[in-house]
Amino acid sequence: MPSTRVRTLALIAAIAGVVGLAGCTDDSGRGDDGSAAPRASLKAPGGLATGERAPVGTPRDVVTGLEAPWSVVLSGDTPLVSERDSGSVLEIRPDGSTREVGVVDGLAAGGEAGLLGLAVRGDDLYIYSTADDGNRIQRYPLRGSAGGLSLGDPTTILDGLPSNTFHDGGRIAFGPDGMLYASVGDAGVSENAQDRDSLAGKILRMTPDGGVPSDNPFDGSLVYSLGHRNVQGLGWASDGTMFASEFGQDTWDELNVIRAGGDYGWPEVEGEGGGSRFIDPVQQWSTDEASPSGLAVVGDTVFIANLRGEVLRGIPVSDPSSSREYFDDDFGRLRTVLEGPDGTLWFVTNNTDGRGSPGAGDDRIVSVDLS
Repeated sequence: MPSTRVRTLALIAAIAGVVGLAGCTDDSGRGDDGSAAPRASLKAPGGLATGERAPVGTPRDVVTGLEAPWSVVLSGDTPLVSERDSGSVLEIRPDGSTREVGVVDGLAAGGEAGLLGLAVRGDDLYIYSTADDGNRIQRYPLRGSAGGLSLGDPTTILDGLPSNTFHDGGRIAFGPDGMLYASVGDAGVSENAQDRDSLAGKILRMTPDGGVPSDNPFDGSLVYSLGHRNVQGLGWASDGTMFASEFGQDTWDELNVIRAGGDYGWPEVEGEGGGSRFIDPVQQWSTDEASPSGLAVVGDTVFIANLRGEVLRGIPVSDPSSSREYFDDDFGRLRTVLEGPDGTLWFVTNNTDGRGSPGAGDDRIVSVDLS
């Protein structure tokens, strides 16, 4: 049986301490000990676009004490978390504790590499991780039921993907078409992003078994779009529009609308290029204010967790050139965001990944209501 790893429990009851915490925060919104200290209850901003949603109410911790969490997905109503460096997949229990579902074998963790993206399809858990011979995507059967889940033996559906200690991509998600999409970074060799025969610097599209769909834009190829540096977030609006968030190098981070066969310019262009050869981002931010990581489309709003920018952004699908910022520096680095099983918005901090300043209880998953 998997071993039990009980983490610090911090549920809604902790809200009672918010008023006291607010009195001992610095201007950044962090407590004296570095812990996240949410302030007053949020109100929906004025002027929301039609269908746009916004965080409201008081944020509360779902779970704390995670170690470099990277991806969170739902198997039914059960949240599963990947820990990048340990290789552990954790199940979050309703009481806020966690237990180990399994550990990914053959992991080559280090820098930005390790256990990265998760995706669920039926009773299978898909995992993107780094091995000695490159990044890979494996399918694990999920056995048991909530509170007692475990991983069966893996089937590798794709391996040998370009890898490095940085620019590993790693986000996987099933699209509305039932196909599996995966972001692969340029692995530090930027020119490969323009090489259609290389899988580096691409968004891939494959069948659940790793095969090439017959309607992919390039015959016999998994490549769906190219010219990417390091895509970290994937999501779809209700009308099928595909969004991707991407790390830039020194100048511009990007939010892109992804088209089949589209070329997004890297390394020839970073941010808007203004030409006809490459597709421009629908929004860009300077690299010191963003590092846009995980992405979720909830209703008609694209939410993006930002690492270096330490902010959650909300972007209306109807006007993806605009955005709003929430929780500026209240929780530190944010790795990913998703719609929780209860319909609230969840976001995941990433202060223990070697680049942040962890406070008491970090890392955590935080829940907040939506307007």
